[in-house]
Amino acid sequence: MNEATGSGRQINSGFQVVDGSITVGGVPLARLAARVGATPFFAYDRRLISERVESLRRVLPAEIHLSYAIKANPMPAVVQHLAGLVDGFDVASAGELKTVLDTPMMRERVSFAGPGKRQYELKQALAAGVTVNVESGHELDRLAEAGRSLGVVPRVCLRINPDFDLRASGMRMGGGAKQFGIDLEEAPAVLGRCRELGVDFQGFHVYAGSQNLNAEAICQTLGQIIDLAVSLSEHATAGVRQLNMGGGFGIPYFAGNQPLDLAAVADGLAALMSRAHDRLPEARLVLELGRYFVGEAGIYVCRIVDRKVSRGQIFLVTDGGLHHHLAASGNFGQVARRNFPVAVGNRMDQPSSETVSVVGCLCTPLDLLADKVELPGTEVGDFIVIFQSGAYAMTASPKDFLSHPSPIEVLL
Repeated sequence: MNEATGSGRQINSGFQVVDGSITVGGVPLARLAARVGATPFFAYDRRLISERVESLRRVLPAEIHLSYAIKANPMPAVVQHLAGLVDGFDVASAGELKTVLDTPMMRERVSFAGPGKRQYELKQALAAGVTVNVESGHELDRLAEAGRSLGVVPRVCLRINPDFDLRASGMRMGGGAKQFGIDLEEAPAVLGRCRELGVDFQGFHVYAGSQNLNAEAICQTLGQIIDLAVSLSEHATAGVRQLNMGGGFGIPYFAGNQPLDLAAVADGLAALMSRAHDRLPEARLVLELGRYFVGEAGIYVCRIVDRKVSRGQIFLVTDGGLHHHLAASGNFGQVARRNFPVAVGNRMDQPSSETVSVVGCLCTPLDLLADKVELPGTEVGDFIVIFQSGAYAMTASPKDFLSHPSPIEVLL
């Protein structure tokens, strides 16, 4: 295990170092770059993904089912790998559904969420036999219409917008006015509509927030979700057979971040299990996680193409940039820009010796991958590595900006 530097802070990355070079799947960066054929590229370590899932299995109650949110990283090879590790998948588009249908995951363990599903997507979901997480009463009517046209009874969970959120979250997905889900106060009427339409009601989906590092807040919210499902079950046409409680488990990105206390989450969940069993005896309890499975298992690798000094400040100009990794540039939801952990991937055995800014190749001052960080002395041709790049990186970035080539992705 090595330590990656960012803004004077260190973070255990999990990636192995051999002879001063980061390795992925046992392959040093120089050899990996030659194999890929060019930089920049994203590299994901299947060992780290597997270890993360196994670490959850060891501590979480056995009754908890794990579902992977494809949106975090939809690379087909990553999804195929996770198909043998998790209990289900959550998709948010027909494209993600297509990726999942190429895996051995059982169709009844796949759910389709997200606002604004188009009619052809609803029909594809019905034809595939997956569960649709309905986001509104209107969407329920459209789904029932699609079911009639195909001669299929839709499998339905209602996504609920609760009257609470997941405090201390990087992104709050519930509480207040939201485009996601059915407002809690409207849910009884929509449950009545489920009865009228004759759909196959499965249960509820509640996703209150994401990127949370506070175990106490996560457990409190999971308890509230269970209580919400119990309350709404009184209006349901059948017993609750599935409760997707979201998750929101975060990973450390920035200075001052502490890893999520997984043991504390496990203890909190264990205390909730008896309540869930007593009040929702038929329910399959699901945690939907994305970033937590894959975020720390990926790196973004680019190469220094120029080293320049402007009025005393050193700039390392790379062949990468925000068009590949918008989040690392600070333009994907950060209120104040902060550095992802960064390292010179082929100089891991050398001490930091200078303050530099790492920039990309785009014609915008926003193309800043690391600002005034301490790194070893560098040369043109060295590899810059951005850690915590396994989730919401390439597919959440404007790859077509300035018409540069898309980066390669590899899973080793």
